[in-house]
Amino acid sequence: MADATNMPKDVVLGVPILTMTGQTEVSVENYRGIIEYTDLLVRVQTKIGQIKITGKSLQIDYYTNDEMKVTGRITSIEYH
Repeated sequence: MADATNMPKDVVLGVPILTMTGQTEVSVENYRGIIEYTDLLVRVQTKIGQIKITGKSLQIDYYTNDEMKVTGRITSIEYH
């Protein structure tokens, strides 16, 4: 459907978009909610499952209804 309408897949399917800047910053778009938030772990719900961001000194710099930025020393990102 995305190809037929020439619309981006993230808009049509609602899939998350992660943009990492080095090892210290990740932006998450198209998320549904924050499940868990500590300085070692940020877990968010998306349409296709959960995303688990682990590291040290993690903090959520900002969040809106569909985008957030996590900073700190990111050691892994997992999809569940």
